[in-house]
Amino acid sequence: MRILVTGGAGFIGSAVIRHIINDTEYSVINVDKLTYAGNLENLKEVEKSPRYSFEKVDICDAENIKRIFRDYEPDVVMHLAAESHVDRSIDEPMEFINTNVIGTFNLLEQFRRYYESISVDKRRKLRFHHISTDEVYGDLPHPDDDPDALFSLFTEETSYSPSSPYSASKASSDHLVRAWGRTYGIPIVITNCSNNYGPFHFPEKLIPLIILNALEGKQLPVYGKGNQIRDWLHVEDHARALVKVAMEGRTGETYNIGGHNEKENLEVVSTICDILDELVPKNSSYKELIAHVEDRPGHDMRYAIDSTKIKSDLGWMPEETFESGIRKTVQWYLDNQEWCKRVQDGSYQKERLGSAHSGELA
Repeated sequence: MRILVTGGAGFIGSAVIRHIINDTEYSVINVDKLTYAGNLENLKEVEKSPRYSFEKVDICDAENIKRIFRDYEPDVVMHLAAESHVDRSIDEPMEFINTNVIGTFNLLEQFRRYYESISVDKRRKLRFHHISTDEVYGDLPHPDDDPDALFSLFTEETSYSPSSPYSASKASSDHLVRAWGRTYGIPIVITNCSNNYGPFHFPEKLIPLIILNALEGKQLPVYGKGNQIRDWLHVEDHARALVKVAMEGRTGETYNIGGHNEKENLEVVSTICDILDELVPKNSSYKELIAHVEDRPGHDMRYAIDSTKIKSDLGWMPEETFESGIRKTVQWYLDNQEWCKRVQDGSYQKERLGSAHSGELA
């Protein structure tokens, strides 16, 4: 079984590849153009495996994607390549349209032509797995505004209502995948996940940013009141879920993947501070570095996933609680300071993005 993974040098993609190489017998072709968030260091533990191959290719490059399908003849495509940072999408929306929409279109077209060129027998196991986000659904009621809000969850039938350029670009790509499945008959499956965290996460995202700023004695920025709620999913739990869906999910279906860990942003930041107070104590608590800053434009207040379907259909559940996963994550960043320095190549210095107040998060 040969699996083509796009964006395999990124945070989630590299976790998927590590899981495939370490825990299965499948082979992987990693296709990644190595943007600022793509890092082959994330794959050092598996890069020498005879079952691993790497191609530095942009998914918008039709000729090279066509060549890769011809040369490797993959059985499954797991499409993770995407621009993914909401704040960055506010500043640079075109990059998100190019990669997330045009890139997905190009990949679908090359997959369709490949599908049409192979035998009926080979088609039976072929699959295009598109990995997306819960942000395409918009936001849910917040308990501060509605006492019954906690009973409201995103399901696979929730209507799309994206709020940011990032989520709009991912919603667009989801619609393209479904349309290609229905119109051209290609075998597709889609997953929408909640917020990921864990090792090898680029430091522009909340959890690694807070950990690294705290260690440097810098401000710990919290948007608005910090009462925005997210469901947190450990990246290694997510990787296991994605491979299970790619191999066992029903064609044409969507599966939501959640961590069962709804937390307010301020609680997440405070928890990190508590762990650091224990592991790297200093004269005062790290919580004294917390600073409430102007909120992000169009900030969704709450995301929460109902992952009943993937549990009942495929038997997947997360193994990490937030408490176990966040402790492991903080420890990983403490143990991998050199990696953190190397991945920040000078293009990003933990400044605020997505706001006229540039630098406020530094």
